[in-house]
Amino acid sequence: MTALDPQEIVLAVALDGARSEHRFRGPFVRIGRAPDNDLPLADRGVSRYHCRLEREGESWVLVDLGSQNGTLVGGERVARRELARGDVIQIGRARVSCGGAVAPGKEPSAAGGRSPRAKPLDDTATGIALATESRSAVRPSQGLHALVRINKALASQLEPRALLELIVDSALELTGGERAFLVLARESGGWSFEVARNFAGEMPEAKFSETIAEQVRSTRRSVLTLNAQDDQRFSSLASVVDLRLRSVLCTPLELDGEVVGLLYLDNRLQAGAFAEQDVELLESLAAQAAVALRNARLVAELRQANARLAERADRSEARLTGVERELRFSRGDVVARRFPGIVGEAPAMLELFRTLERIVTSDYPVLIHGESGTGKELIARSIHARGSRTGKAFVSENCAALPDDLLESELFGHAKGAFTGAHRAKRGLLELADGGTLFLDEVSEMSSQMQKKLLRVLQEGELRPLGADRIVRVDVRIVSASNRDLEEMVRSGEFREDLFYRLRVLPVRVPPLRERRSDVPLLVDCFLETFCRESGRARPRLAPDVLQRCESYAWPGNVRQLQNEVRKWVVLAGAVVELEHLSPALLEEQVDEGDEVPAGGEAQDLPARVAALEMRAIRAALRAHGGNKSRAAQELGISRFALQRKLEKLGLEAEASAEE
Repeated sequence: MTALDPQEIVLAVALDGARSEHRFRGPFVRIGRAPDNDLPLADRGVSRYHCRLEREGESWVLVDLGSQNGTLVGGERVARRELARGDVIQIGRARVSCGGAVAPGKEPSAAGGRSPRAKPLDDTATGIALATESRSAVRPSQGLHALVRINKALASQLEPRALLELIVDSALELTGGERAFLVLARESGGWSFEVARNFAGEMPEAKFSETIAEQVRSTRRSVLTLNAQDDQRFSSLASVVDLRLRSVLCTPLELDGEVVGLLYLDNRLQAGAFAEQDVELLESLAAQAAVALRNARLVAELRQANARLAERADRSEARLTGVERELRFSRGDVVARRFPGIVGEAPAMLELFRTLERIVTSDYPVLIHGESGTGKELIARSIHARGSRTGKAFVSENCAALPDDLLESELFGHAKGAFTGAHRAKRGLLELADGGTLFLDEVSEMSSQMQKKLLRVLQEGELRPLGADRIVRVDVRIVSASNRDLEEMVRSGEFREDLFYRLRVLPVRVPPLRERRSDVPLLVDCFLETFCRESGRARPRLAPDVLQRCESYAWPGNVRQLQNEVRKWVVLAGAVVELEHLSPALLEEQVDEGDEVPAGGEAQDLPARVAALEMRAIRAALRAHGGNKSRAAQELGISRFALQRKLEKLGLEAEASAEE
């Protein structure tokens, strides 16, 4: 078996008679049907992101990315395999030879022979033919399944927005388009965007050829162009030139003989992305979309009727606020759909999502910084679930919760008889997490000795359990978290600099709740739904001023404090949550930390403002519970130990009760 060049991998592709050769020098090569792959293959039998070649030391490894039809090497389906020169990878109808060209339909020789370089696959005519033929082979079955799925959704789904999104997603999936838009015609002219998607399921820029759209609107007939750049009907249009459009397919949506909207798909990257049979399929989808629009109008009328009834009951403002909250939650869910369980649409959260999207594709250590209660462990679990180690173990430990000797035993394990009470051997968390992820919360609380021992594991990839004479090798991704400034601790000598840089390869900052106040209604809505479902209680309505008070509050305990607050509402409030059901800290006069100044009149820096807000919230919680630290900590959404440290830091110990 001849090894591949670790610096550059050469891949020869044979697909439907067309052949090409490609060279890659990066650490990995992603292969699939989506245009943004390193090696895109125009074959519907290939998943959007099918497989990946990864460089590991001096070798190349093939990793299947959960493809629908599987990845074969030598006729055998594989999930992960080290590659050698001459190996042939079967991906759909494509044959990819490692290290050089291979004749279509023939297995390579043991020596990994090469055939002369073939015609490239990126030739425009060949690309059109490949795309059309591959779709034709699977269209009847996929088209039927999509229409059946949409019919079922129309029969069971009463939310019109969800129906429209299903139609657009189905059209995009089946036609292989780059972008898809569902737009409605305005009576005054122009178009109103309802749903927009790109091939990655994200919201694309809302720009398309309005000239083509107007032609479809006026003729009430579908338009298909395999390459708008060369089509005499459209090549001179400014929108075609500016948007660099190639394939375009547009179909009218008609209700009662009137064009009320369009289903518009295009592909700016590939000519011939659509075939004639796509027109028939899209027209069928458009008919379903027209029904969905009619249902949407009926639902809208019902909502308006409910709003009028609410006005008569003097509750219109609360109802309208609830509808707005649901819509905002839906928009936030679209943005964060790839990170289930993380709720947010504020700018700070969108930046966090973008950071996580980049981080999950790597396998390097991650350091999460955020205040207590911001959801650092939830972020860590999302990184693990979306990364290459998903399906393997995720193990977590709070470094502040254990003394040094116990923490060492937990992390490294111990042999039988290693110390008094060690009646049997125990595997440590590092060993249990082998192949997966170890999450170390509050890593800043580690002693210097523990920091030194952890550093050795990160450097050498091996450990020795307490009292054992054996060495255990581990492959673990470390995700650590801290609510303290580790960089400042390094400068002050409290934390090892070498360990800091080992842990902080990929930094992530989780914003506190006061920096994403617009997410408070979304979080309240999510927690109410969860806790009412868990407890079997009816969901209460919120008085108009309750949310306003919640949005203006600083939330020193962050999301955990808000979660506990909502949990209390579900238990104590009746049909309506009023101001009287709020914790005393929320009822105190709110001061915008941005306007706060000290007694001397000089503007405070950020740490001083945060400390002032924290002090007010802690004092209010202690007063509300008669100085009881356990109950005050529960209201603030932090542990009693964390509250005790804050009391010592802020000099508030005298305000807490000595008796619990």
